[in-house]
This record gives sequence, C-alpha cells and structure tokens, in this order.
Amino acid sequence: MSSNPRANLIRILQHAYSGEVAAAFAYRGHWKSLKESPEKAQIKQIEAEEWDHRRRVGECLEKLGAGPRPVREKVFWTIGRTLGLTCHISGWFMPMYFAGRLESRNSVEYEDAATFAKDLDMHDCVEDLLDMARVELEHEVFFHKIVAGHRLLPIMRKIFGWS
Repeated sequence: MSSNPRANLIRILQHAYSGEVAAAFAYRGHWKSLKESPEKAQIKQIEAEEWDHRRRVGECLEKLGAGPRPVREKVFWTIGRTLGLTCHISGWFMPMYFAGRLESRNSVEYEDAATFAKDLDMHDCVEDLLDMARVELEHEVFFHKIVAGHRLLPIMRKIFGWS
C-alpha cells in the first residue's frame, strides 16, 4: 500500500466493487442449487446484501471521482457466474467453506477502507464501510457454523487456512 490514503481507498473500493458482483452471482447460484431450507433463505438474503454493498461501494467511489476498473469487472463477473454454476455440481460443503473464508477477508478490507476514508474526512463512507464490515463478519459466522464439524474441514483448513 502507498502512503496516499485516497489511492489506497480507491484501490480497496475498486477491488470490493468487483468482488461484490462475483460474490452476488456465486451466492445466487449457490442458493438456487439448494433445496428449500433455512440455509437457502439465508444465502438468498446474503446475495441481496452483497448487491447492496456493491451499490454503497459504488457511491463511495463516485464521491472520490473514481469508478470501477472495467477489465476487473468483466473478470469478476465471469468468476461469479462460473462459481454459481459449479455449485450445482460441487455439493454444499465447498461453496460454504470458500464463502466463509472469503467473507473473513472482506470484513478486514472494509475495516481498512474505513480507516482510509476517516483519514480523508469521508465520514458517511466510514459509517457505511464499518457497517459492511460488520455484515461481512455476520456472513462469515453463518458459513462457519454451517461447515463446523464437517469431515473435510480439517483438511481444508490445512490446505487453505481459515480458522
């Protein structure tokens, strides 16, 4: 990271903006692959929250006079759609595990972004970013509870991390 809070904030927000489209489409595929259940309803809600985060991140980018990176948008759109499709063949554990692992990193990135926004006196964005960090943490906790006790969890932790 550079010593320029504005540049750091823009970079994080651009990454988050594209990441949210990937997450939303992946969650859409994930909940569509599940039978009716409380988990399906929760993942559907998480998808809606990811779209809301994308909107709010976009608003912060606009306030900075910046926008998304078009190539990154296309790449992450493709990733999200592909992951959404693979949920129909991979079973439930892998999508749940990787969603939780990803959400844990998202909450930290939003907290970092809030710090940079505070340095820039962008108080409305600070509140939004901290709220999004909180919601991403709630997502992580949900997915962690779902995969807890699964027989593949110890192996996945050794290979990919996420405690």
